Amino acid sequence: MKIIHHGAVNGVTGSCHELNLGKNISVLIDCGLFQGAETSNNGANFENLEIEFPTNQICALFVTHCHIDHVGRIPYLFAAGFNGPIYCTKPTAKLLPIVIEDALKIGFTKNKTFILRALKQITKNIVGIAYYESTSVYENKNNLLLKFRFSPAGHILGSAYIQFDLGKHQKTRRIVFSGDLGAPYTPLLPSPKPPYQADVLIIESTYGNRCHGTRKQRHNKLKHIIEKCMQDNGVILIPAFSIGRTQELLYEFEHIIHTSKNSQWDNIEIIVDSPMASKFTETYRSLKIYWDKEARRKKITGRHPLSFDQITTIANHREHIQTVNYLKKYQRPAIVIAASGMCAGGRIVNYLKAMISEPKTDILFVGYQARGTTGREIQIHGPKNGYVNLEGKSYKINAGTHTIDGYSAHADQKDLTNFVKRMRKKPKEIRIVHGDNGAKQALKEHLKLVSPTSRIIIPKK
Repeated sequence: MKIIHHGAVNGVTGSCHELNLGKNISVLIDCGLFQGAETSNNGANFENLEIEFPTNQICALFVTHCHIDHVGRIPYLFAAGFNGPIYCTKPTAKLLPIVIEDALKIGFTKNKTFILRALKQITKNIVGIAYYESTSVYENKNNLLLKFRFSPAGHILGSAYIQFDLGKHQKTRRIVFSGDLGAPYTPLLPSPKPPYQADVLIIESTYGNRCHGTRKQRHNKLKHIIEKCMQDNGVILIPAFSIGRTQELLYEFEHIIHTSKNSQWDNIEIIVDSPMASKFTETYRSLKIYWDKEARRKKITGRHPLSFDQITTIANHREHIQTVNYLKKYQRPAIVIAASGMCAGGRIVNYLKAMISEPKTDILFVGYQARGTTGREIQIHGPKNGYVNLEGKSYKINAGTHTIDGYSAHADQKDLTNFVKRMRKKPKEIRIVHGDNGAKQALKEHLKLVSPTSRIIIPKK
């Protein structure tokens, strides 16, 4: 057995890992897009998407969840010759085609024929598997057996970590790929519980050097920042990915409005300017059987955490431009949630161009901003009233800038450490991926304390 890392080793994005079973047979875990300054070995990002590794030996693709940095290059995997099954959880099976369609239209191509062909092939190859269902994917006459199981990762709806059991009886080896792990008590989602044991663990480290605080602290910070921004009487811009983050924010805003005695919240308009986010939110509602107990209880009492009166959804491009112009002209208080989450394209860019130089505007980041993205540049230069480049033009940042790490949907240092600490039988080997160098090194030091017998590796490729 051999593990080859094709992405998310020199940064956070482009997650792609190959589990080689020997005899020219492999399975692939995720096939994501590189974002910002991060690239693969051949420089793959939005401009260079070809798959740079052989695919003839890959018999199946496993998807941990459908964020673009984990699935964005799947159409190009097909173009490179792969035509095997795509295993994922049942919720992910519903969400994945929507994500790929959105990614292709925004970042890659306007060619409708290519888009339809890619969607048809992906839909045909998807195999939705229930959580906790042990499934065989490969078996040969030499007695090699590969079984897998998805367990909730608490990152977005449908997210999972994957447990592979390779071999039979006493010779079985267990390899666990964490995918992206969520923080405990993430809105709508059950908290992840670690496996009983693993021989090898591949674990993410996005926030391996940071701690978010409790959910109550995150909730109170969100409420405080929004109320402070309301006093400016301007627009609050929240760049957020269409899937996961947008739904969590709507859930939190509904709770604040329901429990708040502040009339400001009764009148604030929450604008969701993303057709894809609307599709995802609708799909989230249809998948309420996968919500956590708290969210299901609210639904039973007649509350609608993802659909309440103060939400305005912007459908088409014409309405989007009208909304941008209206808010720019009248600077009326409003919360705008728009993609993309790292400001790397999407409708949020038009809002930024129109309002980033206006002192009454506030920009709230609720997720990780990768190196080289516009979001990271605003985070760095915004507090100094510096400048940012938006579609070839420089804009002065007079808007207020705020960041809440806790809504990143990623586990923090404590959560990642606990994931290993709470395993009854610790891994013989831990590989730390999906993080900046500082985050990976910090997590490595913490994991040494809770699993001193493990060999801890930070792979380079």
